[in-house]
Amino acid sequence: MVIPYPRIPPAIVSIGPIAIRWYSVMYVVGYVLGYRLVLRRIDTGRSSLCSADLDNLIWYLVAGMLIGARLVYILVYGRAEYSAHPWEGFAVWRGGLSFHGAIAGMTVAIVIFTRRYRHSILEVTDLVALCGAPGLFFGRLGNFINGELYGRPTNVPWAMIFPADPLHVPRHPSQLYEAFAEGVLLSALLWWIDGLARARGYNRRGLMTALFLVGYAIARFSLEFTRQPDAQLGLVVGPLSMGQVLSTIMLAVGLALLGAIYRGRDESAAGG
Repeated sequence: MVIPYPRIPPAIVSIGPIAIRWYSVMYVVGYVLGYRLVLRRIDTGRSSLCSADLDNLIWYLVAGMLIGARLVYILVYGRAEYSAHPWEGFAVWRGGLSFHGAIAGMTVAIVIFTRRYRHSILEVTDLVALCGAPGLFFGRLGNFINGELYGRPTNVPWAMIFPADPLHVPRHPSQLYEAFAEGVLLSALLWWIDGLARARGYNRRGLMTALFLVGYAIARFSLEFTRQPDAQLGLVVGPLSMGQVLSTIMLAVGLALLGAIYRGRDESAAGG
């Protein structure tokens, strides 16, 4: 038994070579949602940033995300392909982005931003982690609409056959699993802990950052067992995919940060 895959055209509107695609719209929706959430925290005094700072930060984040996501994808997932055709590395519109690379790129962007505008690095990363997490739901929904990053073959009743699958076999709709786990459950957990930590006085700068890294890494590592490994890599370390290897590194960084902030290396209470 399978559930019919909803064949949603990738392009909402096409005019000649110009097309507005669902995938792009999902990212825009995620960014707008995150922007509004940050503005709300600024308006309620939970962040030292002002609206002008936020406008500048967005540009840094977008640049960092695109550069980091593309570089890590090229170096980790598509080295052989892009070594043969290096100029293809600039063709971002053809796809090929790494979420772990996006996180790394945005981290570098935040460091540069905070040095220029004199803000706390961990305060800004906390703000981005907390307000950006809900946008993950829309990003994964975009993957689902595109019929990409589908799951492994399965016999579960809600399996789907994706048009891009050359084998045309029932597979896990792993994009929806990740949308729910990363964009809904993780976001709800972060916002709940943020409120609880503030109310009980154990909030610290870096707490939301560390919990996001740990939470995302656990969710991604677990759900990768239902996701089809990248065709060009397959499984890279025993039964583990590259996504799981990178998530393990992400988990280690998050746990190290969590330990550091509660050992007193950053004992100042978070302002945002």
